[in-house]
Amino acid sequence: MFTFWRGYVIALGDRRYAKTGIKVAVFVGTILLVINHGKAILESTMTEERWLAVGLTYIVPYLVNVHGQYSVQSHD
Repeated sequence: MFTFWRGYVIALGDRRYAKTGIKVAVFVGTILLVINHGKAILESTMTEERWLAVGLTYIVPYLVNVHGQYSVQSHD
């Protein structure tokens, strides 16, 4: 199990996974950004905590996508 997670961490920076991961993160992250923070952005009421959440809004889809790609490839 440890070798899987070690490989996954390495895969996070691998260009083979990053290309799709970035596309998914931008697409999904932007949709979630509008849903979760759109009103606050338009009203200029974003706080530091909300900006941190925006960062996570983009990072989490990237992590999930790369995990999925790596899981499939590591089981082949």
